[in-house]
Amino acid sequence: MYPEEMVMPMKAALTDRGFQDLNTPEKVKEALQQSGTTLLIINSVCGCAAGSARPSVLLSIEGEGKKPNHLTTTFAGFDVEAVKTAREYLVPFPPSSPSIALFKDGELVHFLERHHIEGNSAEIIAENLKQAYEEYC
Repeated sequence: MYPEEMVMPMKAALTDRGFQDLNTPEKVKEALQQSGTTLLIINSVCGCAAGSARPSVLLSIEGEGKKPNHLTTTFAGFDVEAVKTAREYLVPFPPSSPSIALFKDGELVHFLERHHIEGNSAEIIAENLKQAYEEYC
């Protein structure tokens, strides 16, 4: 597990912007089974989370256009049981962090694995997410 003093500022980058912190399995289950659309980012300490994943989800919810009803996050290597539960909703995809998922009425409809995030700019990933919002939100 990563130390709290290292993780909390990375969590705050999202929670301070309205993302619900899913730090228990119960919170994950409740959030991912909501009606409407739910964006989930499995946050991470890696460079691609800092440089692409977190900035991209924040960019994707700015400005005009459709947006998810619910914004959620959990942290790999810190919210261990919560992430394990979240990954049950991401089958058949293998564990990946960071990763970004969009659910509609509890069903996974769009997913970006680490290899979709790594090496791509936040702007490109945000555009991908905005297209998914237009289709599903």
